[in-house]
Amino acid sequence: MRTLNSETTALLVIDFQLRLMRVIDGADDVIANAKRLLDAAALLGVPALFTEQNPKGLGTTIEALAAPADATIAKMSFDACAADGFMARLGGKPDILVTGCEAHVCVLQTVLNLIDAGRRVFVARDAIGSRRPESKETAIRRMERHGAEIVTTEMAIFEWLRTAAHPRFRETSALVK
Repeated sequence: MRTLNSETTALLVIDFQLRLMRVIDGADDVIANAKRLLDAAALLGVPALFTEQNPKGLGTTIEALAAPADATIAKMSFDACAADGFMARLGGKPDILVTGCEAHVCVLQTVLNLIDAGRRVFVARDAIGSRRPESKETAIRRMERHGAEIVTTEMAIFEWLRTAAHPRFRETSALVK
């Protein structure tokens, strides 16, 4: 199956930290789309895992995304896969939907290594960011070339829903209106 399925997907939220978000191009839109994905995931039972890059230096996850402490992994490596316990915390979900910053550093390295680990990776292009647009676009092209599926927030949400008959359709689809 080439589409996302809420039963087989985990949402990975990479490094939405205050000191970093201040310099991200289009940060407000990136944050708003990550929030939509988190809200949809909560409604549809999709587990979410957060990472924080060097939280002592960059701070914790921004308040708008409300990262629970028990679903957050602190890391020093740019690739989240290299963080202690990350793969175990990610669980057995074969599909990973990724949102985060920066697209050309932590997101890129994590996505490439998730693919190498045999996961099917989807990247929400409107919910990832970098300081410079050309860094983000180059990272998207590279991730896609190596097997990541590039999607948008709205695509992911409607693929999770699968049908307008879904019992949570009305409240979930309202997130993208």
